[in-house]
Amino acid sequence: MEFKTADLYDAHAGRVRVAAPGLRHFGGRRRFAGPICTVKCFEDNQAVRDQIAEPGKGRVIVVDGGGSLRAALVGDNVARRALEQGYAGFVVNGCVRDTAECAAMDIGLLALAANPTRPQQKSPGERGIPVSFAWIKFNPGEWLYADRDGILVCEKKLL
Repeated sequence: MEFKTADLYDAHAGRVRVAAPGLRHFGGRRRFAGPICTVKCFEDNQAVRDQIAEPGKGRVIVVDGGGSLRAALVGDNVARRALEQGYAGFVVNGCVRDTAECAAMDIGLLALAANPTRPQQKSPGERGIPVSFAWIKFNPGEWLYADRDGILVCEKKLL
């Protein structure tokens, strides 16, 4: 899907929400879009692994990891499985690891930072609920568009 978030913003400014700058690209795909599915977890990625066990259908997994920089929630194994299942990408309010391997995959992966630390078994997490970070709310079923300029979220598909 070809688009520019700047052009989408110009054409739909009243209908899109813009995420705060600060998330970095770690995946090989720098432009991705799809309907949102959500995961909320803290330093434990079991809910992320549960999500990628389901068919992706072009969706984007938005992971609210509470902004923790202490443990990675997505690494090469999780990213590879998500790609195999048909997910377009991830937006992670937290860390990733195995960044060289993830950069070689055709999947979108935005996150706060990299950290080699693996997730801990702390809590099961939640899926399919609204999550908020980067100045905006991400609702399951809404559409996310991401490229090098940033992230837009809209209630409905724009393209």
